[in-house]
Amino acid sequence: MTQPRILIIGESCRDVFVYCESTRLAPDIPIPVLHVIDQTENPGMAKNVERNVKALYAACDIITNSNWRDITKTRFMHEKTNHGFVRVDAGHSFGRIDLSSLPLSDYDIVAISDYDKGFLEENDLRYICEHHDNVFIDTKKPVGEFLVASRFIKINEKEYLRSCPVAASLQPRIIMTKGEMGAEFQGKTYPVHDQIEVKDVSGAGDSFFAGLLVRYAETGDIREAIKFANLCASQVVQHRGVTSIERPQIPALDAQQASAH
Repeated sequence: MTQPRILIIGESCRDVFVYCESTRLAPDIPIPVLHVIDQTENPGMAKNVERNVKALYAACDIITNSNWRDITKTRFMHEKTNHGFVRVDAGHSFGRIDLSSLPLSDYDIVAISDYDKGFLEENDLRYICEHHDNVFIDTKKPVGEFLVASRFIKINEKEYLRSCPVAASLQPRIIMTKGEMGAEFQGKTYPVHDQIEVKDVSGAGDSFFAGLLVRYAETGDIREAIKFANLCASQVVQHRGVTSIERPQIPALDAQQASAH
């Protein structure tokens, strides 16, 4: 049986983490003197959603800005505590998407990972939603009627409050993430059951969105997908930096697969 195909659309960058130690302040200005110990990097923004999806699921493609490697978010972090000193952004031109060449009909699920950097405007999101019947949205824009034709809208609690009042027509589509409280959908809360040590929330939203897409593609059940996405986000926040997810263990699914064999 052919896997449903996922297309991710959105702008991307490189996430760079520079891990440092600091034992003194500079003598001329009161700022810490940083000594670099280690550095890591990974594809960021929409490319981070893509790599997390592909860690679990093969049938995934992306449309993003071609210059994503030249756009960086560099975070200087304390090596021992993971405290952030400063973030330095370089490169700001993400270009614009070409709607005329979008192969929407080739995919079963279209996922928009919109960081509101100009690659996608409201009318672009409206167009995509109106030309595909299974569009998942994760946007930094305040949500509005331009998303009325979307299938689901993933948004965190802060973004939801910034969008208020949210139109009644959008409410049934909204999946609101609430950090350690889990997620809320159509009046029901889907909690995170395990107590975990949170080391870094970087990329947690991308991981939730990726898990949501993967599990929905596998089951067609959005509630099952939300539970799975919670497990994915809970996994990555236990590691520093931005990490890719490994498939969480789902007891009910494991039992079902075992009985099938």
